[in-house]
Amino acid sequence: MNGREPENPRPVTLVTGAMGCIGAWVLYHLVRQGRRAVSFDLSQDRHRLNLLLTPEEQAEVEFLHGDLTDPAQVMAAIRDHQVNRIVHLAALQVPFCRENPVLGARVNVVGTVNVFEAARACGVRHLAYASSVAVYGPPVLERRAEVMQEAPYEPATLYGVYKVANESTARVYWQEHGIGSTALRPYTVYGLGRDQGFTSGPTKAMLAAAAGKGYHIPFNGPCQYHFASDVARQFIAAADRPLGGAFVFNLGGEPVPSTRLAQVIGEFCPGVEI
Repeated sequence: MNGREPENPRPVTLVTGAMGCIGAWVLYHLVRQGRRAVSFDLSQDRHRLNLLLTPEEQAEVEFLHGDLTDPAQVMAAIRDHQVNRIVHLAALQVPFCRENPVLGARVNVVGTVNVFEAARACGVRHLAYASSVAVYGPPVLERRAEVMQEAPYEPATLYGVYKVANESTARVYWQEHGIGSTALRPYTVYGLGRDQGFTSGPTKAMLAAAAGKGYHIPFNGPCQYHFASDVARQFIAAADRPLGGAFVFNLGGEPVPSTRLAQVIGEFCPGVEI
């Protein structure tokens, strides 16, 4: 015996916002890897998860109906299920934050503080969480298609402001408590289950084209696209690998013009106007 606590031979990963697109894909990969997964979400709508996992596979997941704004519920989810990995994805997206700023702040900002505080209290020394290129805002994103890591914060939405607050929260928890974190900033995520939010347009265009229908993507210009399955795997890796600090990374990738995206969809679905 060397005096060290034995390592948990089977990681237990808490996924907040697990009923969302990326969250469902995180559960998918955790189940396929034979790992224990704990889903924490206020929503009980599994329509995205049903696209990815069979009922038998879903039975491998521990589902918790939980409210991120309730610190006691967050604490119990981590403590009672012996969680030692955290992928924090739960958030209200741009339209919902615009419609109800107070609720947006409670979920996105206070909810993130609740996750960090529960991790600290329960001895989880590192977590992964979702930030966003919304921290930069249109002034930056319109100037260059490839967002640089060192670009200044210029959020143009409350959602972006809340994400800036989360990144600052993470730095303070590292400085004051030694709780490490890795945040990932996706740009435009696409793939099965991406059916909500402003940047869901490309996925909706693909679905419409597959059904033989046209679609108008509600934005123009080049941006970086990330396949939801790949993003989920990156969040799992970020949760598994402490880096010794509060780090934030853009997901990167080659910028693709929206006109090229529409062209590619048209190549697979001739005769459909995107």
